[in-house]
Amino acid sequence: MLNLDLMAFVLLIAVVAAGLAWLWRRLRGPAATPRWAAVRVAAWTFVALAVVSAAAYWVMNARTFQVAGTLVSSVPATTKAVALTFDDGPDAAYVDEVLGPLGRYHARATFFVVGVVAQEEPEALRRLVAAGEEIGNHSYSHPRLVGVTVGRVADEVERTDSVIRAAGYGGPILFRPPYCKKLVSAPYYLWRHGRTTVTWDLEPDSESSGAGDPQAMVHYVLANVRPGSIILLHPWGKSGDASRRALPLILEALAARGYSFVTVSELLATR
Repeated sequence: MLNLDLMAFVLLIAVVAAGLAWLWRRLRGPAATPRWAAVRVAAWTFVALAVVSAAAYWVMNARTFQVAGTLVSSVPATTKAVALTFDDGPDAAYVDEVLGPLGRYHARATFFVVGVVAQEEPEALRRLVAAGEEIGNHSYSHPRLVGVTVGRVADEVERTDSVIRAAGYGGPILFRPPYCKKLVSAPYYLWRHGRTTVTWDLEPDSESSGAGDPQAMVHYVLANVRPGSIILLHPWGKSGDASRRALPLILEALAARGYSFVTVSELLATR
């Protein structure tokens, strides 16, 4: 299958190395001996490898950029609305702890589910759908979608779409790459299929200095939130305890500041 990540990586190394070699030849002239010509080729290849690797690392992790298609990390908004998003899961053992606070604040959210987990927890997914929440695609097996073929991306996305549709969800299905990792194969597939990639601009349970402290998460959100922010939380499993305890506090604090809570699709519709 077509591995655009690998093809682009090799092609860019060749192009950068050839460009450096051409520039050096223009500045310093041809190599005096075949041996020095070989040394130059090796040197420029090494430099090109370092440059392309650094660029690929940045692209792979960028929240605000991808090489093709539509990516959003936040939405410029004139109204005080934010989108709460939840990754991984779902987990029937904790659905009530998540849906309860959302219901009390009349908040709709977007749940990016992992296909294999949702398949094993069909009742949890159906409850999210029945509650009127937006369901997004977070891949089937939660791999890093880097160095993979377009076919692998298609399998991860389409298998999860099938699980989501089987639960009765009929709305648009946005996509969030696991760990925010993507190079060329994933954006290419998503672009060809008209899919929107959703990242985030606030991740209180991973980025704040007190990530395990619900109050610290609240302070982090209040210090950094803006109209149109997309907030990411990981509320599932035992490891999500602090995030679940922070959720009602975040809702209360933002509501007190006049914020409303919408799905990512609703936020996108305000653009």
